[in-house]
Amino acid sequence: MIPEDFSVEPASWQGDLDALREVRERVFLLEQKIPPDEEWDALDEKSRHVIARDPDGRPIGTGRLTPDHHIGRMAVLAEWRGRGVGAAIMQVLLEQARALRWPTLELHAQTHAIAFYAKFGFVVCSEEFLECEIPHRTMRLELGADDAVVRAPLPPKPQAQVLTASDREQALAAVSSLLSDASHELAIYTRDLDAALFDVPATLEAIKRIALSGRHARIRILLHDPRKPLADGHRLIALAQRLPSVIALRTPVDERDLQYPSAFLLNDRRGYLFRVLGSRLEAEGSTYEPGRHAQLRALFDQVWERATPSEELRQLGF
Repeated sequence: MIPEDFSVEPASWQGDLDALREVRERVFLLEQKIPPDEEWDALDEKSRHVIARDPDGRPIGTGRLTPDHHIGRMAVLAEWRGRGVGAAIMQVLLEQARALRWPTLELHAQTHAIAFYAKFGFVVCSEEFLECEIPHRTMRLELGADDAVVRAPLPPKPQAQVLTASDREQALAAVSSLLSDASHELAIYTRDLDAALFDVPATLEAIKRIALSGRHARIRILLHDPRKPLADGHRLIALAQRLPSVIALRTPVDERDLQYPSAFLLNDRRGYLFRVLGSRLEAEGSTYEPGRHAQLRALFDQVWERATPSEELRQLGF
């Protein structure tokens, strides 16, 4: 089963010192044998930090933004690697950098981690060099270009609204709120495409608006079992057939993904709606919660990479 039992949040060097040091000592000093005088520097007190914690509040990952617009000290404990923690930390760091309106970000990537950072748009911009006797390469991300071109300028975000639902009416209202907020992107994780929520005229119109919002529009749907919505003539599948370059559907095939019981909706304004049981409509969420959004986005991206169109979907051209 995909783990979702960690949290990611901003941290301060003063208030979270012990937790931040614990992760970095285990990863950099003990595991990678980096000398202590190379690990700790004056930038720590001036930087913005992010910390990931397990369900019991124990620190499991860190990262920081330095005043000179660098991401650094990315570390995840060995037993938590490959579970979306690093990606969730990166999402929060990028969110903070964009909020600060930084035009670019740089980082020194250990050579083995280049592919990880490339997923977030970072591009190698140096020859290989040694740092603490470990091969690195400098990578850069043009945030200004990303915001202006890929995402487009967004209006100021209103105060976050907590979303809760215990029945269909409330769930539809929450979905409507997230769709009306969305600019160009959606990610939908569902078991059978939830006809009660997504085969509804108002919902379909809102999704269509997003799909036709411009050349950067992208709607991704992870669908566990396409047989029922296909048999029922679900109108979102019909819309996807008309807009195949924008709306993509995939089906999880990995056993750990197939065991996942939940469902959720993400927009590109850091809003989410999460249902613990995908077969029920009880839900919780927020119109703006970067940490939880980043966690769910990392989970979604992991499953998306492993998923493929099912045979039923292939027959429809997906």
